[in-house]
Amino acid sequence: MIGKVLVANRGEVALRVIRACREIGIRSVAVYSTADADSLHRLLADEAICIGPPQAASSYLNIPAIIAAAELSGADAIHPGYGFLAENARFAEICEACNIKFLGPASSVIAQMGDKASARQVAAAVGVPVTPGSDGPCRSASEVKRIGAEVGYPLVIKASAGGGGKGMRVVRAEEEVEAAYTSASREAGAAFGDGSVYAERYMKELRHVEVQVVADGFGKMAIFPERDCSVQRRYQKLIEESPAPELPETARKGMKEAAAALVDSLGYEGAGTVEFVYVGGEFYFIEMNTRLQVEHPVTEMVTGVDLVAEQFAVASGEGLSVAGNVSSRGHAMEFRINAEDPRRNFLPQTGPIEFYNPPGGPGVRVDSHLYAGFKVAPYYDSLLAKLIVHARTREAVLRRGARALDEFAVAGLETTLPLHLAILEDEDFRRGGVSTTFLAGRELKSDGRGLPRLAATGLPSA
Repeated sequence: MIGKVLVANRGEVALRVIRACREIGIRSVAVYSTADADSLHRLLADEAICIGPPQAASSYLNIPAIIAAAELSGADAIHPGYGFLAENARFAEICEACNIKFLGPASSVIAQMGDKASARQVAAAVGVPVTPGSDGPCRSASEVKRIGAEVGYPLVIKASAGGGGKGMRVVRAEEEVEAAYTSASREAGAAFGDGSVYAERYMKELRHVEVQVVADGFGKMAIFPERDCSVQRRYQKLIEESPAPELPETARKGMKEAAAALVDSLGYEGAGTVEFVYVGGEFYFIEMNTRLQVEHPVTEMVTGVDLVAEQFAVASGEGLSVAGNVSSRGHAMEFRINAEDPRRNFLPQTGPIEFYNPPGGPGVRVDSHLYAGFKVAPYYDSLLAKLIVHARTREAVLRRGARALDEFAVAGLETTLPLHLAILEDEDFRRGGVSTTFLAGRELKSDGRGLPRLAATGLPSA
């Protein structure tokens, strides 16, 4: 049994885990940098230990400092949240060596699925469809050219060890390969410490759909309703919803079966997400995240299942509270509120929060670490809050979401709140089933009444 857990993260995700610990009856230990000395996750945890200066490399990514904090506090387990060390196989391996329970799969599984080229091979081996491309990493530009000759152009070159658009280049002809391969590999090496890349066919008008799973490592598995994460900018998700609108039942069922087959083949333990693209009536595996997702509240709202509590149940050997295909109720949508100016190319914002008023009412949830007076520092991710709304139908969610977004007030810096309001007014989005290029070629403007609206830029959409 787990009696005390160290939360190796910050902000809203650390708060999410700390709150779950309090409800379950597990003591929590927060770690924080000097920049987060006044953070809510530090103040609400049972114990808190400073692990270094503001820079993430010296604090939240400092494995020796985090392990020392766990040993000093007597923590039985470490919950990594998402981001930072959540998918770091070496960190999980060190936890195992120190006899500290890591809330996630085995380090070997994290390493296997964390390398996207390797993950493609694992998926293909169990019959999960993958996008046409290389079987593993491409060791040279000539290998990328060979793939191009086999599957056709355009191709996309991707970092094997990372995501978020870093180490990614689209090539539309063979003569572009040399420069794209070199720059993608260099960027991947700088961002992830691994310059290996792979290549696959580039598909533009696609949807990003993912399946949440939780498994106990002994054959018991829960497969949750899919989430649509297609509204993105710079390959970063902005809005997620469940169930995916306008998705054929055959694709919905096929993705769940594929996710279950992949997870079962790994002997997986804990929460994870299998991600797919859906295009032209077909779906293809793209990656697996071996951790809790930013958008996990969407699934919690439509199923009533506490995914963090399920993580602890698996780690404690208690077993899952649900199994098989978990049914959903109604519709849910999550809006990521970032400290960015959507009118100035999403320029990051920093500084003090002068006023903060989160929305409320039935079917409204806000996960955030903000409060009036809190200072947003330049050292970390720009996510300030997540607004999640739930209702009986998607139409009702759109209405409730608009009301809640309009009520949500953050003063002191620019946020993506007006962008979300504009998206909810867009007819393409309201019809459902938009692709990942939905925002390309559009920009945030104000209409005659000063209300935010999306308008065409006149530039190419990709």
